Amino acid sequence: MLKNLLILVVLALSNVLFAQHKEIAFAKGADIGWLPQMEATGYKFYNNNGKETDCLQLLKDLGMNSIRLRVWVNPSDDKASGHCSKEETIAMALRAQKMGFRIMINFHYSDSWADPAKQFKPKAWEKHSFAELLNDVYNHTFDVINALKVAGVTPEWVQVGNEIPGGMLWPEGSTDNWPQLGQLLNKGYDAVKAVDKNIKVIVHVDEGNNNEKFRTFFDNATAQKVRYDVIGLSYYPYWIKKDYTETIADLQFNLNDMAQRYGKEVMIVEVGGEDDKVQNTHELLTATIKAVKNVPNNKGIGVLYWEPQGARSWSHYALSAWQADGKPSPALNAFKEN
Repeated sequence: MLKNLLILVVLALSNVLFAQHKEIAFAKGADIGWLPQMEATGYKFYNNNGKETDCLQLLKDLGMNSIRLRVWVNPSDDKASGHCSKEETIAMALRAQKMGFRIMINFHYSDSWADPAKQFKPKAWEKHSFAELLNDVYNHTFDVINALKVAGVTPEWVQVGNEIPGGMLWPEGSTDNWPQLGQLLNKGYDAVKAVDKNIKVIVHVDEGNNNEKFRTFFDNATAQKVRYDVIGLSYYPYWIKKDYTETIADLQFNLNDMAQRYGKEVMIVEVGGEDDKVQNTHELLTATIKAVKNVPNNKGIGVLYWEPQGARSWSHYALSAWQADGKPSPALNAFKEN
């Protein structure tokens, strides 16, 4: 009897330890919003032996365990031909989950790209009052996340807005009007938690090495009692015309400061290096992963590359990590080495 009891205790402790290990597993992954579009145009992916291989399998073999998918309200980008819709997002999330990937959903709250330079309202929302915009954010967020859950996918993370240092849904949700931006962000948070309270909500700002920008944004968010779980950062030395060696210490400082100052987890939700500088990009990724892992108290939870598979031959994007022959860049080995 005592022996059986001891066995049960050991099993219970093992389950607890496993659950804790699973909970704090470091996220390594990629935003792959372009993938359905690439496949629709006939783009083929190959492993290092030249065998045609599912892109997601290639990413998994590189040590990635997480996938990020963007959602547009009514996709209007001419080149995207309706991609990044709710329906496509559900299909991709199911596909990725079946391969063992954790899922992040990124709401742009626009019909096309939203970033620091543009945060345009969806066409269907353009003439809405602010009160209606609050309902729009809640309803759209709830609709997508609930549809995912019904389909069998509960995301681990949800971003309320994409790179929003100047706010979102301009002009009403601009940082020129923080009380309104705070309400919009909280509507997104509430909608996510209404589907599943365990989903972590991310608020995302660009230029992750710029501590002043982050303090300004999140001090204001704190003043407005914005609710969120994770601070998401972009880190692209390329766009500020500096090498990562000039900015990695600033990134480390900012990561540590955000975690300590606001008591939140931190995560690099976008990173990228130049595709024709393989060694440099490998070193950038290694340094970035180490910086996030170095955040005290396990507050640094992951690093995701933005569109690594978006080969320049297809996308004309210089910060992908894919070769002209359809094979992944050796730079991505940093994910399985660190």
